Amino acid sequence: MKAIVQDRYGSADVLEFKDVETPVPGDREVLVRVHAASVNARDWHLMRGDPYLARLVLGVRRPKAKILGTDFAGRVEAVGAGVTRLRPGDEVFGEAEGAFAEYMCASEDVVERRPANLSFEQAAAIPLAGTTALMGLRDLGGVRQGQKVLINGASGGVGTFAVQIAKASGAAVTGVCSTRNVELVRSLGADRVVDYTQEDFATGAERYDLLFDLVGNRSLAECRRALTPTGTLVLSGGGVFEGGSVVGPMGLLLKGQLLSRFVRQRLLVLSASPGREKLAALRDLAENGSITPVIDRTYPLHEVPEAIRYVEIEHARAKVVVSSPPPSGP
Repeated sequence: MKAIVQDRYGSADVLEFKDVETPVPGDREVLVRVHAASVNARDWHLMRGDPYLARLVLGVRRPKAKILGTDFAGRVEAVGAGVTRLRPGDEVFGEAEGAFAEYMCASEDVVERRPANLSFEQAAAIPLAGTTALMGLRDLGGVRQGQKVLINGASGGVGTFAVQIAKASGAAVTGVCSTRNVELVRSLGADRVVDYTQEDFATGAERYDLLFDLVGNRSLAECRRALTPTGTLVLSGGGVFEGGSVVGPMGLLLKGQLLSRFVRQRLLVLSASPGREKLAALRDLAENGSITPVIDRTYPLHEVPEAIRYVEIEHARAKVVVSSPPPSGP
């Protein structure tokens, strides 16, 4: 099969489009023919081994994972022993390593049937970003009706889902983004949009019950200033590549964990993890119209290096998707 393979850390130039062995599903795994995948900030972090401290887990000298990509949507081709919930022919979506390939194996615990009203490309845009938004708002933030919620980074992959999920929860939503994305964020349901080139949410008079920070470009003091005395700050790293770092967004996250012990406000660090329950919840939100994936650009599989370059440098709007449909029959 064809796949995007990485043998060393570096820029997108280290990625190769080449032939590799098609994987074989193990116990409780499914083999999926990938029709679409999507690019996340996680991909360029893994590609570059950035921040450097993360290499202790990712691989010190070279990456342990050879094929990037985690979000996928496609059709089940085969199932391993012990799989009873899925069968060949099922159309699915999920989150697992190795999505930038024609085929991939994934545990059935991180795979769900794709939303019936979405294309493969739309479904592939959901898993990591949607799960991050869902966990940050629902599981950590405890968002509820009537709260004032601010999303810093509202036009990004996670942010576009966060605005919609917060709105579906009955919150009054403020989204922070650049000038070119104001109308997009407003179209997603935000009650108010702050253009950060014109206004600073941290110095304004408004105070929020929940602030979901997806950028990591503001200090803890600035974020806390925008909260009510008992408000909640949920931190989730992100951003674009700025030349490499030792700790990157991990520095802000660690500071938040330390400070949380000494203040009334809740300072929480999000560690998103894939799972069937979250995928099923996101599928339900998609099928009832509460969330709609927003796709900025679509690239073919062999152009994954260009897709990652765009995400790591250009402040992509919403999601960037990789399309890899199977060849048409005779």
